[in-house]
Amino acid sequence: MATPNNLQQINVSQNTSITTSTAPAYFNNYFVPSFNVSQNVDDAVVAKFEQIADNKDAARALASAVIYTAAAQGKDPMAILQEFLALPNGQLSLYLAMFLNLNRVGTSYLGLNNAPKVGKYIARTILA
Repeated sequence: MATPNNLQQINVSQNTSITTSTAPAYFNNYFVPSFNVSQNVDDAVVAKFEQIADNKDAARALASAVIYTAAAQGKDPMAILQEFLALPNGQLSLYLAMFLNLNRVGTSYLGLNNAPKVGKYIARTILA
């Protein structure tokens, strides 16, 4: 029987695009071993972000991200907190975004607008 298109049929049982050897590279930050910090460090970082965010849930999320990134970079979370305290007013969000980007893949940076240049022939075919 003839197919109505020019695409070939794919045998999914033999599809090896993601194998057991490439899956760990894809999930390189997902199955990272856990780490522990003291309750005092956690409370100090959460308290600082509660002062800034005025929201306990947002403060806890920011604090856990900062502690995780500091631990992944091999740095002391309290030293990072002291650096954040020394920043001038209004600069914390910029430095926080760049600090959190240290542990992210280059295609998913936080707080950066990466708009690639579109060619003129492609741009004229896109309806605005």
